Amino acid sequence: MTSSDAALTQLLNDARSWAAQDPDPATATALTELIRLSDAGVAGARQQLADSFSGTLQFGTAGLRAALGPGPNRMNRVVVRRAAAGLAAFLGNAVAQAAPGVRPRAVVGYDARYNSDLFAEETAAIFTAAGIETFLMPAALPTPLLAYAVRALDCDGGVMVTASHNPPQDNGYKVYLGRHAVEDGGRGAQIVAPYDAQIAAQIEGAGALDSIVLASAGWTVLDPSVAAEYEAAVAALAAPARFPARDLKIVLTPMHGVGGKTAVAVLLAAGFTDVTLVTEQAEPDPEFPTVNFPNPEEPGALDLALETAARVDADIVIANDPDADRAAVAAKDPDTGAWRMLRGDEVGSLLGAHVVARLAGSEDPAAGVFANSIVSSRLLARIAAAAGYAHEETLTGFKWIARVPGLLYGYEEALGYCVAPTLVRDKDGISAAVLIAELAAAAKAADKTIFHTLDELYLVHGLHASDQLSIRVADHGLLDAMMNRLRVSPPDSFGGSAVETAADLAEGSEHLPPTDGMLYLTRDHTRVIIRPSGTEPKLKCYLEVIRSVGSAAELPAARLEARAALDGVLADVREALGL
Repeated sequence: MTSSDAALTQLLNDARSWAAQDPDPATATALTELIRLSDAGVAGARQQLADSFSGTLQFGTAGLRAALGPGPNRMNRVVVRRAAAGLAAFLGNAVAQAAPGVRPRAVVGYDARYNSDLFAEETAAIFTAAGIETFLMPAALPTPLLAYAVRALDCDGGVMVTASHNPPQDNGYKVYLGRHAVEDGGRGAQIVAPYDAQIAAQIEGAGALDSIVLASAGWTVLDPSVAAEYEAAVAALAAPARFPARDLKIVLTPMHGVGGKTAVAVLLAAGFTDVTLVTEQAEPDPEFPTVNFPNPEEPGALDLALETAARVDADIVIANDPDADRAAVAAKDPDTGAWRMLRGDEVGSLLGAHVVARLAGSEDPAAGVFANSIVSSRLLARIAAAAGYAHEETLTGFKWIARVPGLLYGYEEALGYCVAPTLVRDKDGISAAVLIAELAAAAKAADKTIFHTLDELYLVHGLHASDQLSIRVADHGLLDAMMNRLRVSPPDSFGGSAVETAADLAEGSEHLPPTDGMLYLTRDHTRVIIRPSGTEPKLKCYLEVIRSVGSAAELPAARLEARAALDGVLADVREALGL
């Protein structure tokens, strides 16, 4: 028998063993058929089977996320049961050490993707059997509502079954820690190291599938009032005494996700009564039929929303991703008359300035911190400093931003905003929508647009222009090769400006833990950050240039100059990477 024959025999045996123990008839049947086709020599089936069993889906700081299907490298009931058992063991141990005699508590939520409700219910059953007081969300609801519940119910852990803005065939398992299971700064936030490794070790030691006990009852299905409480708390963020304007025509799309009902209820309660839902995308649909990719950042994803906005003559478009933890914004550019989606950095800076304005005269600047990820714009730091607030940069990912002590406001350029960290210690596209509407209505009342508000920030702090380059590769090994090229043959300039600082982020610093990436600062303050994606086989490059602007009349020329500079930097990045 050749080695390839032996490998195929082992693969088929592993698959048959999995099918025999699979508790889900649908995936067991699909796997049995895949085994039959593979055994018959169908090449595509063999490849699919090999990929499904090529390894074990790894639990990390993003929890779990993968395509649905049978096998250890897919999202399914076997993988979820083992994850739930491991997390239950971790929570039990953590609480026993921190508060002996206290019963652990956890809450489980889910979106409207395929199998989300099933994965959530089985998680609740396993937690309950493990002695955890368990709460299950009453329906498919947004991720921020689960993050809210972790804090509001004083839980030690939380699970959200969602794949956020991934394609329809995917699902995921996002984990939050709270109360006795994590340090105070991370209460209600997503996990970071070393908790991910500790939970992964418990999953690895979960034992045989038939040893994992599921309770038949005993968990509490939360009353729908938990959603009403979140809605009331978020609507109360509005500040009508200081920003009374509510004349704003909003087009909202939940992008076939679970945020529509909640977002509309919150906006109405906050006084924004002219809200038009994009009809074709208003209801949850796990197929996401009107978009190629259910991510507001993707080209074409906002087409229906922009068509609706043009038809009703809206002032602003707000789009949530399918689990509503992110928010995209579009408005009509007064310079061109065309609708344009704002970059995450633009919205992040606008919200930061608005938070400063809301706090004016009511807070001691020493008592709070503004924060953003290292790959986000430097404009927020200037806004915070001018108002007397501290500012911190964190690693990429909201799990880091959420842990900043004294956080008042934080954002990341990938459309994630935390405007109310005492309510939700994570990005929240619904609470962000309230403040976006508030600042847009204030601008309209002053006969301006949010673009004018942005220009006012540029006049004070300089025009900050950013761009990105994402390079998808065949495998992660190529990412290592490209990063090694940068370290061995470092670039000496970008956009004609000499590199003055080249920092290897893998070495860490006083302010940041080690992470794979390179940061370059040039003489004219151009910044380039190049890092591998943590979730996809992509190299991501983040570029920012800053140009001083003396007057509003200089802005058009400054924009053209900044765009030309970014184009030059893009060309130099491609050259540095050997593209």
